[in-house]
Amino acid sequence: MNAQARLKGRIRLAECDVTVTRVFDAPRDLVFRTWTEPAHLARWWGPRDYTNPVCELDARTGGAIFVRMCAPDGRVVLMTGTFREVVAPDRLVLSAIVAASNGEAMFEGLVTATFADENGKTRLTVREQAVAFVPAAAPILANMESSWTESLKRLATVVSPPA
Repeated sequence: MNAQARLKGRIRLAECDVTVTRVFDAPRDLVFRTWTEPAHLARWWGPRDYTNPVCELDARTGGAIFVRMCAPDGRVVLMTGTFREVVAPDRLVLSAIVAASNGEAMFEGLVTATFADENGKTRLTVREQAVAFVPAAAPILANMESSWTESLKRLATVVSPPA
């Protein structure tokens, strides 16, 4: 049974809806590419000190994404999903199913990223809505905002010019 099927019918979590915004000193095209090219995404995806030894994606509507994340404590977290909307360089919408290393789905989120040009800089707004989850995912969901904040800090180091 796939991850989506295991989550189907789970409790809806309307209160888990996180929006994080950050302005990057980088052009919008570059920031957008960091979301759509595996080599770039692998450098910043996930909270502080996570690594992404496997990062595969097909950034087109209907294309798949798979990221194998390794936490600092050795835990493995799997993220699979599907790009629902790709409008370069303005907007990405994707489903994101987060699972433990055994493949047990923890939650499904709907991620919307918008990229706005601000005089050569980029205002990135990321919204993630948890649309299904298992009770064991509560601690992950409680830290969703800080996880995105940390991810975007990592992204800033990828797109920012050297000091």
